[in-house]
Amino acid sequence: MNDKSILITGGTGSLGKALTKHILSTHPDIKRLVIFSRDEQKQFEMEQEFPNAKYPQIRYFIGDVRDLERLERAFSNIDYVIHAAAMKHVHIAEYNPDECVKTNVGGADNVIKAALKTNVEHVVALSTDKACAPINLYGATKLTSDKLFVAANNVKGKRNVKFSVVRYGNVMGSNGSVIPFFLKKKRNEGVLPITVESMTRFNISLQGGVDMVMHALETAWGGEIFVPKIPSYRILDVAEAIGPECEKPVIGIRPGEKIHEEMITSSDSFFTYDLGKYYTILPQNPNWKLDQFVAYFSAVKVEEGFSYSSDKNSDWETVESLRALIKEHVDPTFEP
Repeated sequence: MNDKSILITGGTGSLGKALTKHILSTHPDIKRLVIFSRDEQKQFEMEQEFPNAKYPQIRYFIGDVRDLERLERAFSNIDYVIHAAAMKHVHIAEYNPDECVKTNVGGADNVIKAALKTNVEHVVALSTDKACAPINLYGATKLTSDKLFVAANNVKGKRNVKFSVVRYGNVMGSNGSVIPFFLKKKRNEGVLPITVESMTRFNISLQGGVDMVMHALETAWGGEIFVPKIPSYRILDVAEAIGPECEKPVIGIRPGEKIHEEMITSSDSFFTYDLGKYYTILPQNPNWKLDQFVAYFSAVKVEEGFSYSSDKNSDWETVESLRALIKEHVDPTFEP
């Protein structure tokens, strides 16, 4: 990445900031790192954490992915784009469906159009487990976004650009996720509301998410959906890890919420390969040779009917491991 320019949409979010920290520390010779987002207050706060005086490569660019003209201006002379901007709260998307569609679908389409127009080399889009067999609007918009980015490889013509996707589960400690929510409820109320006792989720650290994006930037051929091999947790174990003494009333499932999440369905198994650390769902009509891809990555096709869901995982977090991870990744002062 030396002498390259990188732009992160939604760059002031949890993963955007983690990516910024990682890129600046591991690739100090990059030309530019552009933080593109629509919240000026978050940009102001991030600039205090990553000031231009210390990091002269960094730029802060106000804009919305809904605005194609602004994206085209921001993408000028950019080599790599990491698309992290999205509306992500399931219940808010259910109540404001048109806004979610405008950002998650229209915004993705605009990112593709701007990248094609400005000769960006590679776009990596962030997805979610909720895009797999979606039952809520957020998941449906992210599945649509995934399809747009995969298909974009077929319309690039002779342009030297590729589009790929990374899909993963709940990011531990990210804004709005369950662990910070439970920590706050424990401090303020001593009550941890449980939606459904049997609920499970995939779990990945912020650094794990960063590593996936960097892996895609460095290795993708175009059109892949990368899926990490990560552990699951039970929501009751998260509650026990954080507040063993807290009340844990069951409040019922929220609109659009699943009890368990999937990242690969059995229908995806026909196009899914095991790469070792990751799975990848390949495009049905790639613009490269499948046999060459398989040979280059020593890729192994999964069995027909294979699926990857949080309740049938072989790798599980325990109460003890969750406590250690919370202390390491979320709150160094945490004590159960």
